[in-house]
Amino acid sequence: MRSIVDGSSRGLPDVETFLESLSRPPGRDLFDGTAELIVARAPGRLDLMGGIADYSGSLVLQLPLREATLVALQRDPARVLRIVSLAEPEAFEMPLEDFESAGGPIQYEAAVDYFRRDPSRHWAAYVAGAFLVLMRERGASFPQGARILIASDVPQGKGVSSSAALEVAAMQAVAASFGIALEPREMALLCQKVENLVAGAPCGVMDQMTAVCGEAGRLLALLCQPAELQGLIPIPEEIAGWGLDSGVRHSVSGADYGSVRVGAFMGHRIILELEPIDCLARLSPSRFEQSYAAHLPERIRGADFLARYGGTSDPVTRVEPERTYAVRVPTAHPVYENFRVRAFRELLGAPITEGALELLGELMYQSHASYSACGLGCAGTDLLVNLVRAAGPAQGLYGAKITGGGSGGTVAILGRRGSDAAVAAIAAQYARQTGHRPYVFSGSSPGAASFGCLRLQEKQCPFW
Repeated sequence: MRSIVDGSSRGLPDVETFLESLSRPPGRDLFDGTAELIVARAPGRLDLMGGIADYSGSLVLQLPLREATLVALQRDPARVLRIVSLAEPEAFEMPLEDFESAGGPIQYEAAVDYFRRDPSRHWAAYVAGAFLVLMRERGASFPQGARILIASDVPQGKGVSSSAALEVAAMQAVAASFGIALEPREMALLCQKVENLVAGAPCGVMDQMTAVCGEAGRLLALLCQPAELQGLIPIPEEIAGWGLDSGVRHSVSGADYGSVRVGAFMGHRIILELEPIDCLARLSPSRFEQSYAAHLPERIRGADFLARYGGTSDPVTRVEPERTYAVRVPTAHPVYENFRVRAFRELLGAPITEGALELLGELMYQSHASYSACGLGCAGTDLLVNLVRAAGPAQGLYGAKITGGGSGGTVAILGRRGSDAAVAAIAAQYARQTGHRPYVFSGSSPGAASFGCLRLQEKQCPFW
């Protein structure tokens, strides 16, 4: 068994714990101790800057978290998927024939309907969906089924991409077990298809790219046009980042996120009448204000938009005729956010002075305010941001913002390294005011591409 280490050359405790658990139920009951077992791992992510602007082509800066999802997979002679998650009360089981029709793999729309029939089993779409996506996109065939065990310490509904961590770990394990070669970027894009087209959640690509390509202790710079890696940014020694969970459950499948995304694509479609621009993030704020903002309605009824423009270019959302959508503010957000992220990256590459820290923090506060203007804020995340602002540089804290899809979830915090006590004090104050003790995210770990896979045989694994 090869040793797996993070960027600090320390072992990953979650991997060792997971391997030890295989000798106990449910792993011991699920797997055949004489056959090969594949183990894959993918981390959650902290959205330091970029957030919902990813679907409009923005630059994003993402940190892979210490918390991760692990998947163990063993091929099964029966063409059945049996999936056991330690977080779910019941196992999921399906024959692979359910993904097949006379003409080949079933359509994605049929898969969405399949997993929505029973909401309590919808979680399995993020795992089983890897098989269907590989069938449809890579022409893969699966003569055997699989037994799959999932363990994760990435909290669900916290806005730190528990779904992407699950998709990536599952895809990595399936590809390794069935001999399907995937490059890291391709793997991330395929995992996005699992979430968009099988699970039915309209996320951008930054989550999957970070879970695959992230490196411990570095920010992944990704230009989402559609997914151009722009390198890894070392976090300066003077700086640290944390995440605080608001206790308000976040979901990218919720109406708020979806309506803001639709509004941004409506705005893009209207701008296309004036000039052919492939994504909003290519516009500078000054150009947007001078040439396009005045042409965008504050709000528009879906039916009126469809009558005039026919639809949008977004493949994973639809304009509902009976709804009224905000347009100007959701369209402006990715334009300004891309500018903020670019400025943030440049500041990280310069000497870290007190003034630079204040500017970095202000960019985060501006991002948070823009989320709120879009309707993606909430009382819990606003309170956390205000507590960070009140503590301020005197406590070593300089900025904070809501992350990911907004409407709850986690707040990212930027401060001087060694300010853990100040972050803990904010968590305690938040608990006193709301009754919810926030989970504190700190630390980092490698993405799935760096981790690779463990291939365990009976004689190689001392836990069997």
